[in-house]
Amino acid sequence: MDILSAATLLFLIMDPLGNLPIVLSILKHLDPKRRRAVLVRELFFALGILMLFLFAGKSILNFLHVQPETLSISGGIILFIIAIKMIFPSGGSITGLAAGEEPFIVPMAVPMIAGPSVIASLLLLSSQHPDKLLELSASVLLAWGVTFFILMFYSFFHRLLGERGLKAVERLMGLLLIMISTQMLLDGIKSYLI
Repeated sequence: MDILSAATLLFLIMDPLGNLPIVLSILKHLDPKRRRAVLVRELFFALGILMLFLFAGKSILNFLHVQPETLSISGGIILFIIAIKMIFPSGGSITGLAAGEEPFIVPMAVPMIAGPSVIASLLLLSSQHPDKLLELSASVLLAWGVTFFILMFYSFFHRLLGERGLKAVERLMGLLLIMISTQMLLDGIKSYLI
């Protein structure tokens, strides 16, 4: 997997455009300067978590005695479920924060940006391509950088696309993720059976 395709996969899973309404609702009560500081902090926490799982992925899998096929199948299932939720969202998102509370790691860094599906994908990529960790880290940085840009200028993208546009983009990303998750699932089953 090359840098651009891995970055595209990770960007689709991070889904910053789909997360814009949630980011707006979490940060709306904060002072605008504080909003930016919190957002930058959360994005850097997410980057640290992503890099940790990328570089420690093989060790984590070995410690847990998890085979790459198992990770591919379970990662495909998780991605599929998340993609279905992107296409058919349920009403009302629960952030887990009390009214007026500032987010700290949860729910913005984890699970919005560095969620279970991104972590599973990184574990899978690092186990499938242990000799390409530098390329994969460039992919993570690229996907994270685009996510950083979109979330830092959330008000511009929200005004540009509007609620309906954001929903349409999120559903399109969900459709692409369904294809990727199905391929991951099929690859895992094929590897297991061979």
